[in-house]
Amino acid sequence: MGFLKAFIASAFFYALLLPEGECITGGKESTPHSHPYMASLQVEGVHNCGGFLISSQWVMSAAHCFQEGKKYKAVLGAHSLSQAEDTKQTFDLSAVYNHPDFNKDNYNNDIALIKLSQPVTETNAVKTVKFLKAGGSNPDTNSPVLTAGWGSLDNLGDRPDKLHEVTVDVMKRTICGRSTSYGKSFTENMLCASKPGMDTCDGDSGGPLLYKGVVVGITSNGGRKCGSTKKPGLYTIISHYDDWITRTMTQ
Repeated sequence: MGFLKAFIASAFFYALLLPEGECITGGKESTPHSHPYMASLQVEGVHNCGGFLISSQWVMSAAHCFQEGKKYKAVLGAHSLSQAEDTKQTFDLSAVYNHPDFNKDNYNNDIALIKLSQPVTETNAVKTVKFLKAGGSNPDTNSPVLTAGWGSLDNLGDRPDKLHEVTVDVMKRTICGRSTSYGKSFTENMLCASKPGMDTCDGDSGGPLLYKGVVVGITSNGGRKCGSTKKPGLYTIISHYDDWITRTMTQ
């Protein structure tokens, strides 16, 4: 009985330390269709990664999401992944362009462009979003940035049915470049952002990181445990790829 009491007490104490609310990790459920640019990239009807609509027929995401031999579909206008919503629009992918210099070892250049089989029908639930171009100002250290996704709620891999969001802060580059963090794997093409217990997680990859309503980053990678202070979420800096984006979308 002594062991049981000690276990219950320690579990209660641990519960007090957890962030309030549900997660993206430590976030909250989004207001339905408040992020009308969000795409769920699915394999056989199961959410795999996120993405975001940047023009009527193009979605931006992360290169590491796309595995050879898998057939993907893009679902836009969704809030719930499982419920039948008349706002949803589903598309085959006519082409996927991973950045040619994507490095699967450290996730450098983790960006992909997806051409949908046909243009979307723009509605209140399906709209494009602006992304930062070359020469634009990326957020400074401690700036609040917003991200959203259908990724895991916790480190056990529990996935939400409905879109979640979280606001985190951009961290100092020197912190993420430390040997106790990402070391040399943290490149000039990445930024890191988090708050204690608040982070993106498995399944959020490919989603947008927004600063003042403009997408500045793509959810890319992170530590083995979501919400880790030593290894916060990593995001691809979109403005570094302006030329490649333009060439790819106009070829």
